[in-house]
Amino acid sequence: MSASRTARERVRAELIHEITEIARRQLATQGATGLSLRAVAREMGMVSSAIYRYFPSRDDLLTALIIDGYNALGEVVERADAESRPDDYAGRWLTVCRAIREWAVTHPHEYALIYGSPVPGYEAPEDTVPAALRDTIVFARIVTEAHDAGELDPPAGLPPVPASIEADLGRGRAAVEMNVPDDVVARALMAWAGLYGTVSFELFGQFETVVENRIGYFDHTATTLGRLIGFKS
Repeated sequence: MSASRTARERVRAELIHEITEIARRQLATQGATGLSLRAVAREMGMVSSAIYRYFPSRDDLLTALIIDGYNALGEVVERADAESRPDDYAGRWLTVCRAIREWAVTHPHEYALIYGSPVPGYEAPEDTVPAALRDTIVFARIVTEAHDAGELDPPAGLPPVPASIEADLGRGRAAVEMNVPDDVVARALMAWAGLYGTVSFELFGQFETVVENRIGYFDHTATTLGRLIGFKS
């Protein structure tokens, strides 16, 4: 590789980084629907046509921001799990849940982009799927390892999994390579939805005037969801 090509690639990477950083600031002030390539170009001092060399459309820029958001969250989740004791499944679950909440509270606009309301007219391409699955794969690994170790003990009296959702559970199992029975997949899916629902309620204002101790409530919720899955305290 020639030195000139390396220099061009470095300049291109730096420009892409600057574009996405400005776009993230736009998310904070204008929201995803107000994201504008022309506005980004103005802030950078570029003619609008020049920015299209890096992002041909607003949707391409949105896709890049979404992938960055999922990857940033995925890295936080992977690191939190890696720093936990491998055989402490309940502890791993709670640590990962806390890491997600902390990232979301620190990066509310990026969280809103990936877990908030859909952007009108935008359809996420398949390119976003690997990044979107990073955190879920960590969840699936914790649950699968606990199941394989015989360390799942769910509450008694739960209803059986209906045949009508077996195909859905099979698709979820395949997506994250979660080789466990349907009832475990179903409970894990409930907990996953409950986790992100709780984070979203906090970030999007549904807890205003209701829940003051957000951290305490979150920890209790995450622990309870872990018991639903079957993690032993």
